[in-house]
Amino acid sequence: MRAFTITAPHAGEVRDVSIPEAGPAEVIVQVAFCGVCGTDYHIFRGDFLSPYPLTTGHEASGIIASAGPGVTDWRPGDRVAIDPTLVCGRCYHCLRRQWNQCDHWGAIGDTTAGSFAEYVRVPIANLYRVEDRETLEEAAFTEPLACVVWGVERLALAPADRVLVFGAGPIGGLLTQMISKAGPAADIVVVDVMEEKLAIARRMGATATFVSGPDLAAELAARTRGRGFDAVVDCTGIAPVIEGMFAFAAPRARIMFFGVASPGDTVRINPFDVYRKDWQIIGSMAINFTFQQARDLLAAGRIDVKPLLTRVAGLGDLAGILGRPKTPTELKTLISPSKD
Repeated sequence: MRAFTITAPHAGEVRDVSIPEAGPAEVIVQVAFCGVCGTDYHIFRGDFLSPYPLTTGHEASGIIASAGPGVTDWRPGDRVAIDPTLVCGRCYHCLRRQWNQCDHWGAIGDTTAGSFAEYVRVPIANLYRVEDRETLEEAAFTEPLACVVWGVERLALAPADRVLVFGAGPIGGLLTQMISKAGPAADIVVVDVMEEKLAIARRMGATATFVSGPDLAAELAARTRGRGFDAVVDCTGIAPVIEGMFAFAAPRARIMFFGVASPGDTVRINPFDVYRKDWQIIGSMAINFTFQQARDLLAAGRIDVKPLLTRVAGLGDLAGILGRPKTPTELKTLISPSKD
């Protein structure tokens, strides 16, 4: 089969490799679509925890091709979305239902062979059914939506909260839509550098949008009459954006780091402000028992991911995609291994 393999920082190629074999409690999934995630860019650059060489890709949907010994609940032809999370289930954090903090945490496509390939091996515990009425393109958004569901749980929004989101990429768009569908927020404001992305944010539920620029501070102050926002979320992973977002936080605000920053990045925070204003600083890492919720939201049609899909590319396009910065208007690219 063909698989895209990252061999070293800034180096990757499509290779012919053996089709994996399913062991007990495993299946082989023929990959239909796999989303390109910001984490894939970090892995390609060499600033994530992934080993080399590695076939990446962790936002996948597909069709079961074969099942391992003893597998009875799944059969060839079943349409599935794949939760990439790999945990031990036995460590202190797992026993406290903190699976995203597992002492032995891993992920299909992050630490083991992933779905930028024609076939991928998956434990049956990581399979979720895709309904006949859904497309496999839509199902490939389950993993990023599951991350957003966990982030919304962490934010613990209250009725009439004012929410400020930095970054109108696919995560920012899903977050905006989730918050707008949930209903309690009085205002959902999104900031980005591209008006084209902000137009999609408005379509997905933003009540106001602003292009980042020299007038942004004054515009956001006017929006809240100087009171600030009750929840401020970074979806960019850009250190200067993260450092600057504290200026817009109201007293008792929740300030969430959602975007994946590089491990070596640092930001300056005034600890007196955190103390004086009762701020909560929140991280939101990956998925924590939220994949089924994401599946239910997509299957019910409550979340519309179609505006976020920029294009479908093939495995042969991946080195070029990961080797350059995202274009300003690019949202989500799906890779179809059968496209080449």
